Amino acid sequence: MNIALRVPQMSREEFLDWAEAQNERFEFDGFQPVAMVGGTRTHSQICQNIYFALRSRLAGTGCEPLGPDAGVATIGDAVRYPDALVSCTKGPGTDRLIPGVVVVFEVLSPTSARTDRFDKVIEYRAVGSIRRYVIVEYRFVGLTVFHREPGTEDWTATVLTGSNTLSMPEIGIKVPVADIYAETDLQAGEGKMADPPPG
Repeated sequence: MNIALRVPQMSREEFLDWAEAQNERFEFDGFQPVAMVGGTRTHSQICQNIYFALRSRLAGTGCEPLGPDAGVATIGDAVRYPDALVSCTKGPGTDRLIPGVVVVFEVLSPTSARTDRFDKVIEYRAVGSIRRYVIVEYRFVGLTVFHREPGTEDWTATVLTGSNTLSMPEIGIKVPVADIYAETDLQAGEGKMADPPPG
């Protein structure tokens, strides 16, 4: 969830230094900080399900799930903090920006949907290491998955519902979509694309 904060333009390094001193969380759109406002119980439940699914399957593989405080450097000076990400590149605990990010998850919210569906598609596509970007719906069970094959720059989009499985060959795991929504109010709607966002 994002709300732009009007302050003088700063560089990426200036933003990272500034953000460390704040009590609230911010992203950086390359020009100014963008406040990441609070979420809902369902948003938090979905994020926790994603972390659990990734951590339990990636243990011992050399790939590490992180988020939501792990930064990703995108185009220009922008810095994004996905709800979850996977990196297979080791680094020190002091890293403020995570290298070698392979998979990124964003859980939609009313205030973040436009940014996640448009701006971040462009930004994450520009990061060569990112092979898969998963947009997770918050009002119904469904994923929009952007991925690219090795050696290509173009994204291919796929829509998944509760009866499908999210395959992530880049990190060697699969996660049933239903697991991402387990024990949420949306679980009863598994497999149905009910209540879609307005066109």
